[in-house]
Amino acid sequence: MSKKNIVSIEDRIPKLKQARKKKANRRLIFYLSIFFFLISIIVYLQSPLSNIKTIQVHGNTHVSNESIIEQSGLTMDTNIWMLNQKHTEDLLTKNPIIESVEVSRKLPWTVDIKVNEYKIVGYTKEETNYFPILGNGVMINQLGQSSFNGKSPLILGFTEEEYLHKMAEELNELPSTISALISEIHWQPTDENKNKILLYMNDGYLVDATIRDFSDKMEVYPSIVAQLDPKSKGIIHLGVGVYFESFEKRPASDEEEIDRIEEDNTTE
Repeated sequence: MSKKNIVSIEDRIPKLKQARKKKANRRLIFYLSIFFFLISIIVYLQSPLSNIKTIQVHGNTHVSNESIIEQSGLTMDTNIWMLNQKHTEDLLTKNPIIESVEVSRKLPWTVDIKVNEYKIVGYTKEETNYFPILGNGVMINQLGQSSFNGKSPLILGFTEEEYLHKMAEELNELPSTISALISEIHWQPTDENKNKILLYMNDGYLVDATIRDFSDKMEVYPSIVAQLDPKSKGIIHLGVGVYFESFEKRPASDEEEIDRIEEDNTTE
């Protein structure tokens, strides 16, 4: 065996010591890096650097950005990592105008609030002002106006809040293409049927119906009208059975009742 291939233990020991030292140094640097990284995270979480800097609100029409932010309880002092999204959503949905809401983080410092409000299903008239009614039956008193666009029906005569809410919920389920055909909805309760309503349609027909299952029954209205003679106006009954009754064949007492309602509308 050649002497060149023989390495004494004395020659190898310094090299082994040096390799172990380098390995120990690398391990120390690794642990120190993790330590300082964790310290940096703790400092960041405890400092104003992690506070919310921007709150974005989307989808709201009836409720202002300021009101939504105030109701959410979020401020610029709120730590973005301490944000309880479910709790904030629960706070906002206590507002009767808000149907649903989604709260999310947009790192590094932004909170996004996406609001879904109840849609306006109609208007009611008090004195000379019109007030919008939402799909949950809530009337927005702060949005009174002297006129309305006519895209949603007038909801009149509902003196009991329970039935107004039921009517609004049914209208909320009704497609907008059909609700746009309705001019007025009058509540006409009887001892036998407190859900009874009479609709004035924009095409000249009347609809005798009930609040119960109104949205389902009203969806057939366009197909019914399509089968009628446009020159013959009358009342479309949407009760247990669906049938058309021409004004020309109605008893005088019923015609007087319709005339009375129309006269009341004129004098409002």
